[in-house]
Amino acid sequence: MKRWLVMLFVLCFMFSSTATAEDEYNWIMGGEKVDLGNIATIDLDTELVFLNGNDTQKMAAEYGDPVSGLEIGSIYPMDENQNWAVIFEYEETGHINDDEKADIDAKALLKSYKKGTEEANKERQPGDRFYVTGWDIEPFYDDKTHNLTWSLLLEDENKEPFLNYNTRILTREGTISTILITDPQNRETDKKIVNEKIMSMLQVKAGEKYEDFNESTDKVAEYGLTALILGGAGLAVAKKAGLMAALIIFVKKFGILAVAGIGALFGLVKKKKKNAAKSIDNTINE
Repeated sequence: MKRWLVMLFVLCFMFSSTATAEDEYNWIMGGEKVDLGNIATIDLDTELVFLNGNDTQKMAAEYGDPVSGLEIGSIYPMDENQNWAVIFEYEETGHINDDEKADIDAKALLKSYKKGTEEANKERQPGDRFYVTGWDIEPFYDDKTHNLTWSLLLEDENKEPFLNYNTRILTREGTISTILITDPQNRETDKKIVNEKIMSMLQVKAGEKYEDFNESTDKVAEYGLTALILGGAGLAVAKKAGLMAALIIFVKKFGILAVAGIGALFGLVKKKKKNAAKSIDNTINE
């Protein structure tokens, strides 16, 4: 009972030591089905909590993190010893043809990411620069689930490593992005939790699934899996500007910069979550 009370109070006070805008967040406790926008649902595990798209965007904005406007929800663990978060976005890209599934060139993609990041770093201030060091997981596509997955290893200027583990779920006319925010040391453990308690519980709604595509009426994307890995719609101009130029434009505006911002947000969440738990635990002991 004590542990439950601690966690309940943490949900009320996390992200701030005093009552601020977080009081307006509509936290949903686990044990019920939640909507990811109008595109999917998740049967939320009892050990997890959920924020809808509007609250996810509001929280990101409050803590100075870039907001794409595509956020449809986020999930966090109840266990104070787990330090991860999952952010969901949905983009109506058009139906993405998966005919490149056997031709994903991980080596070429990594080279593009590195060079694009180096160019973007030229315009960043000291302290804001970061570097792509390699693949944590090379891109791969599951044609049964229509999931595209990859994970990049990155580091900041102090050589501190971090990563972003990405899954893109292809749907009838768009993609659901699931971004696991964690660190390399805990990635395997956290990935297992996310796969078992979140991804296996995620269901694309009827009529919106990849196989529901109707070529006579539905919009089709102008790019495929390779461009989706590099940045999706941001690379649609590649035919005109060249792949590398398009990548640089995209990274500067949306790409890895957004990932780094989310990582910074999660660091703040982690710190405040622990502080809140400690403070409330002390109060209950008294």
